[in-house]
Amino acid sequence: MEKIKTLLIEDSGLMRIMISDSLRSDPEIEVIGTANNGWEGVRKVRALHPDVVVTDMIMPEYDGLYAVKNIMKDSPTPIILLSSLDRANPEIFDALNAGAFDFVDKPQTKDADDFKGALGTLKQRIRAAVALNSDVLGKVVDKTNHHFHSFDGVLQYEVLTIGASTGGPSAIESILAQLPSNLAIPVVIVQHMPKRFLTSYTERLSSILPLKVKLATHCEELTPGTIYIAPGDGNMMVKANRHGNPHFQYTKKEYKEFNHPSIDCMFESIASLYGAKAIGVILTGMGKDGSQGLLQIKKKGGLTVAQEGKSCVVNGMPQASVDIGAAGHVMKLGVIPGFIVSCF
Repeated sequence: MEKIKTLLIEDSGLMRIMISDSLRSDPEIEVIGTANNGWEGVRKVRALHPDVVVTDMIMPEYDGLYAVKNIMKDSPTPIILLSSLDRANPEIFDALNAGAFDFVDKPQTKDADDFKGALGTLKQRIRAAVALNSDVLGKVVDKTNHHFHSFDGVLQYEVLTIGASTGGPSAIESILAQLPSNLAIPVVIVQHMPKRFLTSYTERLSSILPLKVKLATHCEELTPGTIYIAPGDGNMMVKANRHGNPHFQYTKKEYKEFNHPSIDCMFESIASLYGAKAIGVILTGMGKDGSQGLLQIKKKGGLTVAQEGKSCVVNGMPQASVDIGAAGHVMKLGVIPGFIVSCF
């Protein structure tokens, strides 16, 4: 089996050596070169034609965003971003929209176990990246819908919930950007992402969308026309409070496929509370999280949608939903927002 040819872009000499040595110890990965900044990395990609690029985000002069934009313009290649644990760099989302595959926490040399764990995650992402559909990277709808929609009578659905993982930030953004500015139901988003980034992601969406966007908080009631992002410090569900109104609530329950935040947790609770009045959408991502929750929404009579595989960065979660019969509809990413609005 051919090894995965990998190029590492990292300004720290020590980190270049440590990460390269760890990657080379994997029988499936070959480090074919390194670079100490984005400018050098772009040129080495042109010369060496790697299968996957791993780049630090924070580098002097020519950073990771520079590398992503220029690599994707000249030599489209799956790119994994290394993000420092001590900060939530908002440019991560610019890099993802420019075509980067995913981001992982940068290995920390202070703790041997943390370093080993971070490198294990990086190797997993490298294996996933080489198999992705690179044609969909960076294909983001950049036009935001500021128009009103004429809703007829009583709405058929009372909540829209969306779950996503790898490739999700850009996919979610492209859907939300096409929703009408007078949307009269709440939207609940569960995106697999380190909790420190969810605040930045929420702020980003809030800055580009006409609808209100905020992190969901414990005991907060859901209000129409608001987009809620599930926080990453626990698993959150929706339940009826003592007044009978839907509100967010943390749960200590752990889930098999993913935790903090769990898509299954949110979907299952929405299925239980809203029943046939719920729309559930599962988007691109690795693993199977969300498939069981989507199935519960479908069983309760709700509308369920899975992103079509060829339009996914990673067709793990959508395919898992299709396999168990949870997806009532399967469609390309660009079709989903129009379809949702037409169902109201």
